[in-house]
Amino acid sequence: MITVDEALRLVLEHALPLPAHAVPLHESLGLVLAEEVASDVDSPPYDKSIVDGYAVQAKDLASGEARLTILEEVVAGSVPSQPVRAGTTTRVMTGAPLSEGADAVVMIERAELISDGDAATVVLRESRVSAGQNIMRRAASVRKGEIVLQPGTTLRPIEIGMLAEVGRATVRAVPRATVAILPTGDELVPPEQTPGPGQIRNSNGPMLAAAVARAGGIARELLIARDDREQLRQQIAAGLESDVLVLSGGVSAGVLDLVPGVLAELGVRQVFHKLRLKPGKPLWFGVLERDRRQRLVFGLPGNPVSSLVCFELFVRPAMSRLAGGSGEGLPRVPAKLAREFVHRGDRPTYHPAVLQNVAAPATSLHASPLALPEVTPVTWRGSADLRALAAANSLVLFPAGSQTHAAGEIVEVLLL
Repeated sequence: MITVDEALRLVLEHALPLPAHAVPLHESLGLVLAEEVASDVDSPPYDKSIVDGYAVQAKDLASGEARLTILEEVVAGSVPSQPVRAGTTTRVMTGAPLSEGADAVVMIERAELISDGDAATVVLRESRVSAGQNIMRRAASVRKGEIVLQPGTTLRPIEIGMLAEVGRATVRAVPRATVAILPTGDELVPPEQTPGPGQIRNSNGPMLAAAVARAGGIARELLIARDDREQLRQQIAAGLESDVLVLSGGVSAGVLDLVPGVLAELGVRQVFHKLRLKPGKPLWFGVLERDRRQRLVFGLPGNPVSSLVCFELFVRPAMSRLAGGSGEGLPRVPAKLAREFVHRGDRPTYHPAVLQNVAAPATSLHASPLALPEVTPVTWRGSADLRALAAANSLVLFPAGSQTHAAGEIVEVLLL
């Protein structure tokens, strides 16, 4: 059996980024950019006012006060028709173009309108008016032709706004991984069905599909595959059309654990099977190379806690790498045990737990114990105890070996 670190290294070695393609802007959130993006315009495209006020020549207010004739009003979306000269001003709204001849904008709060026959005038009072005041110059943010986004950038709402600003309705990006979910076993029935003797509901399928969605992938839930070689073959073949196939069950050492053999028949090459991990020892991982593409196949244990732990440790990082990301999994943080805990076992164990102050945990194992949140392992009855996992918001990593861990001991915690 190999270690968790060795297994993850092998998984990421085979998780190559998917080919990039053009994606509509409204579908690109969370994707990784695969091209340089240059602006097709200056931004802003003209000198503009950044406040509601009056466009003036700064020298007119050298004394701190001036009575000026209002030429016109310019709002955002319109353009000025008259230049500003000495003794005149244009009323201008935020975002509107600056009139020719104006070199400053005085805020509207510094103005007093004067009724003077047919001529509209205003008295402006502000000391130290300087050229450029309350103005954003053309191309102050971006110049035409300037690179604004680099390949490898994850597209947040901010970047999507930037893409729209520089005229990109589509963008080349690495797509989300498609992940087929295939639960296996004669004992499984759909969630809406009441289990009969020897049966259990299929919790892994919906759980793993939700985990895929939360990790940024596109889940395809397949029908339950029974412990029948031909049915497994048909369902697995369908699942191999996706970028990743995740099976649950059928990978241990039982009489009906047929999955590894069927995978081999379909050309999937085993990379490893079983590792030093609790829960999740029977994990199977392989690769299918076909049509110049590589499909990743994960055979997860059938018990739900094992399935979820293996998903978070291995499938999530693989999905990240396929989508052009770094291959990181869920965040890991240090914490101190809230109480003494006795761990027994010959494998490293990810134990369900509750982490306090999870919103702002420390990030270094060398952080002061006083700054660390406390973590409490929950009562857990093993790999089939999904109820315990539902009560947890984290997993505490306990090293192999039977030992007593003292209250206050610093441990590594995986955030769920």
